[in-house]
Amino acid sequence: MDISIHASFLPQDDPDAALGFYRDILGFEVRNDVGYGGMRWITVGPAGQPATSIVLTPPAADPGVTDDERKVIAEMMAKGTYGGIVLATPDVDATFERVQAAGADVVQEPIDQPYGVRDCAFRDPAGNMIRIQQRG
Repeated sequence: MDISIHASFLPQDDPDAALGFYRDILGFEVRNDVGYGGMRWITVGPAGQPATSIVLTPPAADPGVTDDERKVIAEMMAKGTYGGIVLATPDVDATFERVQAAGADVVQEPIDQPYGVRDCAFRDPAGNMIRIQQRG
């Protein structure tokens, strides 16, 4: 089979703050910005990788989600336990310095993990865990 990852979804509850993080801090391209019903879905991705995207989506936009479920989603986002993604870079220490200097919420400075990778972690404006690993 020939299968690849085309898009992953992360919740965002403030589209402008999400753009500030993914476009302005991480340097991702904005590929689409769609509004509907007072909500926005923003598609971003790394420059030079047009086949891989992250869709920043309003949490609980599905009409089948109940009010109680929306409350749980909001609580999980606030704790940083609802969404996350792992990114990779050739120099995790330099990337960490740039992202930290831009004011991102640091969760973990670069360290060598016991499972064989060097990584760091941030939270995006919605609380999503963004881990960045050293690419070999």
